[in-house]
Amino acid sequence: MGVRAGVLAIDAGNSKTDVAVVARDGRVLAEARAGGFRPPVVGVRQAMDTLSEAVDRAFSEAGVTAVDHVSACLANADLPVEEEQLAAALHARAWGTSVEVRNDTFAILRAGVAEPRGVAVVCGAGINCVGMRPDGRIARFPAIGRLSGDWGGGGGLAEEAIWHAARAEDGRGGPTVLARALPAHFGLDSMYALIEAFHLRHLRHERRHELTPVLFATAAAGDPVARALVDRLAEEVAVMASVALSRLELLDEEAPVLLGGGILAARHPQLDDRTRELLAERAPKAVPRVVTASPVLGAALLGLDHVGVPDEVHARVRAHYEGGRREP
Repeated sequence: MGVRAGVLAIDAGNSKTDVAVVARDGRVLAEARAGGFRPPVVGVRQAMDTLSEAVDRAFSEAGVTAVDHVSACLANADLPVEEEQLAAALHARAWGTSVEVRNDTFAILRAGVAEPRGVAVVCGAGINCVGMRPDGRIARFPAIGRLSGDWGGGGGLAEEAIWHAARAEDGRGGPTVLARALPAHFGLDSMYALIEAFHLRHLRHERRHELTPVLFATAAAGDPVARALVDRLAEEVAVMASVALSRLELLDEEAPVLLGGGILAARHPQLDDRTRELLAERAPKAVPRVVTASPVLGAALLGLDHVGVPDEVHARVRAHYEGGRREP
């Protein structure tokens, strides 16, 4: 018969899911990985089944049957009502006595700070921003795409690059190297051919994300249109962070701004430099920092915050994931 551990930490993104079983003394007893967590695509039941694959393996390795608390940071938990629905689904799995569900951006934030205080902006497939204070106050955005006023993320950047490249080729827009670089990525000789390939589904829609690195490479080579798109993304990152800091009344004091997700963590020089310049203008006391530690660390720390443990326990978990080092 197994025993009970302290926390089950879950970081479930669109492409992968990481879980960790953590003892109350901060030892990471087991870890496991599964596929992406996509309830809007496959339904909540199937998404939970995918999650179960990782949890079952981790519980077996750790020799436990349940935990005191489940700390789940989940993609597609963009609205409080969605967090409540997913928390109910997790409760039904009976993995822990208590369950708390947050959007996965909170995992990036908590992974990058010593206490739950500051703001995080994540830019991967999409873009999101959250902030929190130790007193429980939070700042967040719906972050469900253009419907909620978002701009950016890998998907958004790819769409913008295609739009400008298409107009450059047919004469409706100004010239840009993107008109050659984007189709060339797929071995095609024109934007017309690329448009046709996506429209007729010879290329899967998901492959548009492959064009984001092409955009950054084209910008680095000096193309004005590509550079303008990168600058606009920096503007979005800075405005989300400064608004969240304002909501939390943190603009007038030193506060961390954690930058995470595949695009921001890649440290593209133009994006990195421009983001920091704009933050310095709008939030002079903000301290920007890129977070490269696994987001499941943040989920674990949020879980330990909930159960109440000494600071040295948090330090032990952090050391497991980042060896005591943090990205400057």
